Amino acid sequence: MSTPRFTHLNEAGSAYMVDVTEKQPTVRRATAQGEVSCSPEILAALREGTVPKGDVLAVARIAGISAAKKVPDLLPLAHTIGVHGCEVGLELREDHVFIEATVRTADRTGVEMEALTAVSVAALALIDMVKGVDRSAYIRTCGIVAKSGGRSGDWSRELPR
Repeated sequence: MSTPRFTHLNEAGSAYMVDVTEKQPTVRRATAQGEVSCSPEILAALREGTVPKGDVLAVARIAGISAAKKVPDLLPLAHTIGVHGCEVGLELREDHVFIEATVRTADRTGVEMEALTAVSVAALALIDMVKGVDRSAYIRTCGIVAKSGGRSGDWSRELPR
């Protein structure tokens, strides 16, 4: 079995930023999903719009979109790319809030980290908005479920439950 080659490690094993100068921009897309577990009382308050801090889902959606544009500030080896489209959706389910983010670009590198960051920060914003009345809320899953474009092409999966 061969040892995997990590793209952000040079021959000496030191971390470095991959040079994408020679790559041609292509249309790329990535979708991430996540779930935030909440108490039945908070889910009811979210449905009724009675959470004391206000419109939780709107705040979480905007936080996710904003976060997708800040990835190079958070991840030291991430490239600055044009986030040309970002959609963050939150859906109230039976025992959790489902979050999905899709990020699009026409650039030299993919947007997987942007999609993951959008979901993660939306989840954190949701928890921040409800923590005063539900200390048990937690992020229970977050991952990439689909990507397209670039050298490696299309890929998809379902997150484990």
